[in-house]
Amino acid sequence: MILLEINNRIVEEALMLKFSNALNGAKPENVDITVADFDGVLYHISNPEGDKTKVRVSISLKFFKDLQEHGADELIQREYGQFIVEPEDGYNVSVLYDLENVPANHEEVVKKAGLLKRNCFASVFEKYFEFQEKESTGHKRAVINYRDDETMYVDARKDRVTVIFSTIFKDDDDVIIGKVFMQEFKEGRRRYQQAPQVLFSHKEPPLELQGTDARTGDNIGYITFVLFPRHTNKAAKDNTINLIHTLRDYLHYHIKCSKAYIHSRMRAKTSDFLKVLNRARPEPKKVEKKTITGKSFVRN
Repeated sequence: MILLEINNRIVEEALMLKFSNALNGAKPENVDITVADFDGVLYHISNPEGDKTKVRVSISLKFFKDLQEHGADELIQREYGQFIVEPEDGYNVSVLYDLENVPANHEEVVKKAGLLKRNCFASVFEKYFEFQEKESTGHKRAVINYRDDETMYVDARKDRVTVIFSTIFKDDDDVIIGKVFMQEFKEGRRRYQQAPQVLFSHKEPPLELQGTDARTGDNIGYITFVLFPRHTNKAAKDNTINLIHTLRDYLHYHIKCSKAYIHSRMRAKTSDFLKVLNRARPEPKKVEKKTITGKSFVRN
């Protein structure tokens, strides 16, 4: 199955074009691009105060305040350092690049700009991975309301980190297909013992969330990932974060693709049936035919 890209390609391509033009001595041009991403995230690429030699990349996340409680500001400062500026109005984080002073490692800078969303998300995971590594206890469970009516919960124990996603299925069909995907995750663990444990619960929250305000309902599903030290250690944590923070989008993307494929197969099969029915039509009993001389006659 296709893995969704963790970077925003439009941001990367737009910024790389600006850097390339600047290095080639081209005249800087105005830019004003708004880009939508998963989970209601918005990017804005613009020239602050109309200065064409400066390019600002801003990101807006509805759940950024939840991430700030878990060190998002510190992680962004660590990753972007000198490029961070005062956030643009309506946005949470802004980074500024000077086209008259293109960084020597501009390709790496562009790649990091495309990972703004991923790096904001990473703060909560890094925090709880560290709790697990230090075998720290007594901390509060992280609650990230990453979408309207959908929540992510992260908690750490001495031997594991538990990540729970709540998600809403708009159609009954989505629940059925979603269960099939979750079953495949379980089967994957049987084949690959190093894979994390995956649990799926429908209508009711898992035991870890009993007694909380977690939602219940026919269209509510909970996906639980149990991450062990082999998934959260320093060598593996970046890859783990890359994969798990897109889990909800990955699931719903493939549900939609599966439904589109099923519908296309149904339409193709219906077309085949219609062809069979058309071929099966009996010829009329009385057929008017013509001789070589042009005279008509009826054959019974």
